[in-house]
Amino acid sequence: MAISAWSAWWFLPFVLPLCFYVAFTDMREMRITNQSVIALVMVFLLVGLIALPFDQYLWRLAQLVSVLLVTIALNAAGVMGAGDSKFIAAAAPFVALGDVRFVIALYAANLLAAYATHRLAKHSPLQRVAPHWISWNQGKKFPMGFALGGTLAFYLGLGAVFGS
Repeated sequence: MAISAWSAWWFLPFVLPLCFYVAFTDMREMRITNQSVIALVMVFLLVGLIALPFDQYLWRLAQLVSVLLVTIALNAAGVMGAGDSKFIAAAAPFVALGDVRFVIALYAANLLAAYATHRLAKHSPLQRVAPHWISWNQGKKFPMGFALGGTLAFYLGLGAVFGS
């Protein structure tokens, strides 16, 4: 992996709770809150100064901006929700450029697992644990924060163990 274990360990304890929160709120309310996205960006801005060499830090900030522009366009085209767009942009600086293909594959696998898990839980007695969750009754819509948060959490966890 291109991410260093050092940076992954620095980011992981701050990002992991935010990933769980994003997954939870998206399943409960079908929305990713602005506060969670802002918190994710703030973690990168503050912890990134310690976790990354300064030149990498600046390049990763450029990643945030470029991914934000692309995801805003995708949101405007109706391809994804605004919360998903903001979360992807806020998560972008945590991903080392050399790991982009790996993260896309990890996201694909995580999306399939999250979708299957959500649909199975929706049609099982587990739904009674959280009967008020809006995501149960959204038809074909799926809470992407469940897959997106999981992907970032898994990536940083794998980076902490297998990073360069």
